[in-house]
Amino acid sequence: MRVLFATSEARPFAASGGLADVAGSLPKAIRQKEVACRVVMPLYGDISDEWRSKMTYLCNFKVSVGWRMQYCGIFECNLNGVIFYFIDNEYYFKRPGLYGFYDDAERFAFFSRAVLEMIWHIDFVPDILHCNDWQTALVPVYHDLFYRYNERFAQMKTVFTIHNIQYQGKYGFELMEEVLGIPKYATELMRYDDCLNLVKAAVEVSTRVTTVSPSYAQEIQDPWYAHGLDRELRNHVGKLTGILNGIDYETNNPETDGQIYKTFSAGDLAGKQANKQGLMNEVGLPMSDEPLVGIVSRLVDHKGFDLVKYGFEKLVNDGFKFVVLGSGDYIYESFFNEMHARYPERVSTTIGFLPPLSKKIYAGADMFLMPSKSEPCGLAQMIALRYGAIPIVRETGGLRDSIHDCSLGQGNGFTFRGYDAGQMMDALYRAKNVYYDKQAWASLVKYGMSCDFSWNVSAERYVQMYNEILR
Repeated sequence: MRVLFATSEARPFAASGGLADVAGSLPKAIRQKEVACRVVMPLYGDISDEWRSKMTYLCNFKVSVGWRMQYCGIFECNLNGVIFYFIDNEYYFKRPGLYGFYDDAERFAFFSRAVLEMIWHIDFVPDILHCNDWQTALVPVYHDLFYRYNERFAQMKTVFTIHNIQYQGKYGFELMEEVLGIPKYATELMRYDDCLNLVKAAVEVSTRVTTVSPSYAQEIQDPWYAHGLDRELRNHVGKLTGILNGIDYETNNPETDGQIYKTFSAGDLAGKQANKQGLMNEVGLPMSDEPLVGIVSRLVDHKGFDLVKYGFEKLVNDGFKFVVLGSGDYIYESFFNEMHARYPERVSTTIGFLPPLSKKIYAGADMFLMPSKSEPCGLAQMIALRYGAIPIVRETGGLRDSIHDCSLGQGNGFTFRGYDAGQMMDALYRAKNVYYDKQAWASLVKYGMSCDFSWNVSAERYVQMYNEILR
């Protein structure tokens, strides 16, 4: 079986969010299941010279973009046994940043068409084209409209993964023929609520549609979560499935991590306390036995920070300490800065994102708070568990699939169902009660650290799905 994984970003080459983590780790895990999996992504200007020096030039050809023919170069790099192809066009990709340009529709139409044209020129003909988010949504569309009638492409299946349904690639119809190169007869395929919707079209034509957790696959059929696409997804529910993402267990390993204060394991938790001491010293909080709650997040509405804002001062006064790392909306940045100013010995706030500090928070915090309004998958709760910080989460999306309330039996965290500050605070208080039972808390930490959220589990499910659609 051969899989070509099309993505707009992948670590360590270029990243802006969780998609890069998936694209950088999942193909490697799939290869370990004896599946030939390769990755294709744009050759961005932001990719460092260090990585460029490891690339090999393969070929170049012309790609149709509307009525224009554009240059496309192909470069190759082998990373940990996974071959990455890079689509080169300096006009489209030699810019600072990945997204947010006026011509993003044209840039990723070019990329999508180039992915398919590349197959004529390389020694790898995939059985499955696995595409991700709106930036590659046109790959299955172009395959369906222009390529599937050719013998080289006829047996290919397409998988389209929705990582965040909020971003759907919506544009006006004036782009359809001139920019995207899609003929007028395909207007109804592209139409959704009186505009072009690239994700809708990909859902329509793909062999299988996946999301990044089983619960999110259910939620996006509900108007509350679907950002308007629920009707389309309900129409195609038979090919919709959810597979929970994983995390890289080599990068996130408390037994070997050089970024934390002291390594530790589930079998020897002595280092966990040393990390709490080191973290509190670094962020300026006096050491105490009170529960330390970590927050590493974008500070935006859908992460649930209106709930945190509502109950925060009561929690601080009731014996919790907080260490906060993140950036986002001004209202929440200002709030956490104000809380630090009012309670300098109980609240630490760092605005921005510092990867080394985030690791120290995972390793040093007793608890980790994620009260999200919606969360397609979430990786932070898995990393927190890996480092022995017990997650306190709202039951939504991947949070519901990965964290189970230990009040109901053998669980690995504390959860609440409603989007309600009182329920969130109740979960924190329940965690606090267990925290002061040191034997019970140590058992909970050890069990949480033993939970398997590695990519090995996710890759097994993806390979099973690939086999199903090739039968």
